[in-house]
Amino acid sequence: MVIKSPPSERKAKAEGSDLKSICNRAIKPNSEWIEKDDFLDVIYWARQIIGILVGIVMGIVPLKGFIALALFAIMNCAIIYFYCTSFQSIDEESYGGMWEIIKEGFMTSFACFLVTWIIFYTGIHFGNVTEKIN
Repeated sequence: MVIKSPPSERKAKAEGSDLKSICNRAIKPNSEWIEKDDFLDVIYWARQIIGILVGIVMGIVPLKGFIALALFAIMNCAIIYFYCTSFQSIDEESYGGMWEIIKEGFMTSFACFLVTWIIFYTGIHFGNVTEKIN
């Protein structure tokens, strides 16, 4: 028995909502985003990548405390803001304002950053941490 998808799903797939098309539009400047959710998905996953990369860098460079947390938040928001406004030139009002775009996926990105930062910092600088305790 073959289950057919509704016409609306077939139409969305035909318009290019597949992964390859989304990735191509994400790296191409001034792309046209037919589906708003596709662009928000790109923002979400870009934030996860940013969170992991910044966590690795801040774990290797022994940054800690409020400075590292503040730097992460500033870098993460700034990169996404400039990607949306300068690289993609989107109309922020069609997405509910820039605040909606800025907060898209921020907390999960923050969680990825924290896990990566803690793992790398502890793995690389563990000897320094135990020497200070003793």
